[in-house]
Amino acid sequence: MDGKTSFPLGPSSLTEALYASVRKRIVNGEIAPGEKLTEIRIANEYSVARPTAKACLERLTALGLLRRTTHKTAIVPKLDEDEIRDLFFSRATVERAAVAALAGTATLPPEAVRAQAAMKAAAGAPAIHGAFANQVEADIAFHSALVAAVGSRRLSRMHEVILGEVHLTMGQFQAHRTTHPMNVSNEHDEILEAIGDGDPERAQQCLAHHLDQAQGRLLGQLRRERSEPQSQSESEEART
Repeated sequence: MDGKTSFPLGPSSLTEALYASVRKRIVNGEIAPGEKLTEIRIANEYSVARPTAKACLERLTALGLLRRTTHKTAIVPKLDEDEIRDLFFSRATVERAAVAALAGTATLPPEAVRAQAAMKAAAGAPAIHGAFANQVEADIAFHSALVAAVGSRRLSRMHEVILGEVHLTMGQFQAHRTTHPMNVSNEHDEILEAIGDGDPERAQQCLAHHLDQAQGRLLGQLRRERSEPQSQSESEEART
């Protein structure tokens, strides 16, 4: 062994497994905001060919988990307040349309119900390593299932792009930790109940409230993080 860290890949197709592994590392903060990702780095860390690494980086960039300008290295972004507001405006537009369509036929997607069960199980689990990541994954799966159940490929493609950045912010800011985990789960229950009751207006209202709460947690965490360096600087000045 040459001492280099090697990241194993799962049994699925190589490109898909590579994408899933790198995405998880970005979302969990193992690859930090501002950190650069190059084809050579990914190829070396995972022992894959550079074309495979390139395909992975291109997919992550297309979904907003990486950013790059012309002839620049891809980096992990961190969204500012305006970007978060724009992200949730776009997300609400897509997801409100989805829950209204589902409620119009009182269609409860089995995948969303299963994701909600996983969300409750993760929320009720002891606060051990990995529990938070499981909550985030179940949350993303819940919202993905709602949009996918509409059966519109275009709506699903738009949502996939949006959820890339949503997932990124959930991992970086860990805003779920600022509220009791069951609060998010309860909001999901209200959305499902409105859909099952065949009430499009209430489904949209529940969805809008849920997203407003999520956005508020993210913005609150962002502001706290911005104020911490200032507070530390003021404390140091007071001691001098």
